[in-house]
Amino acid sequence: MAARSAHQPIGISHRPKNTPPSGAEPDWRARLKQQFLAAREVMLRHPWMPGLLGSRRTVPATVFTYYDGIVGTLVGAGFSYRLAHRALHALGSMPLGFVQEVFSPGAAGGDFDPATAEAEMAAMAEAMPNITAMVAAEIHAADDPTLGWCDTQTEFEFTLDLMLDGLERLRSKG
Repeated sequence: MAARSAHQPIGISHRPKNTPPSGAEPDWRARLKQQFLAAREVMLRHPWMPGLLGSRRTVPATVFTYYDGIVGTLVGAGFSYRLAHRALHALGSMPLGFVQEVFSPGAAGGDFDPATAEAEMAAMAEAMPNITAMVAAEIHAADDPTLGWCDTQTEFEFTLDLMLDGLERLRSKG
């Protein structure tokens, strides 16, 4: 049996097709960022889509194919399959163009009452001053496209850049 490289998991004795040789993808961050932002544009046009995707119990074959291309890009840039796997977990739903929120207060329904919201904010400020100050400092701009309670374009791009830069740091360590 042929020796297995650090890039090859057990059972794979050759590089999958569509995967460039290791190190041949010098601008992998720009490629993935453009791809994920394009997916985000689609989600912003169809804001119901993240909820639909989150409700699925199985992964559609086309999504597996999409993620296979992401893994190919990462491995082509010199990532091991192990680090590519960890990168997919860290990126979460970002390759699909949104950040999956654990909690979504807006989904509870009902009408927004400014007086009630102000009273709740005052009570929160007394009990949790640091969280309240953070929320007050981060009131989202009306012109910043959003897909959820705390999934604005600015936050999405910040997180994406942070993740891609961190992954590059790990990749370059070998």
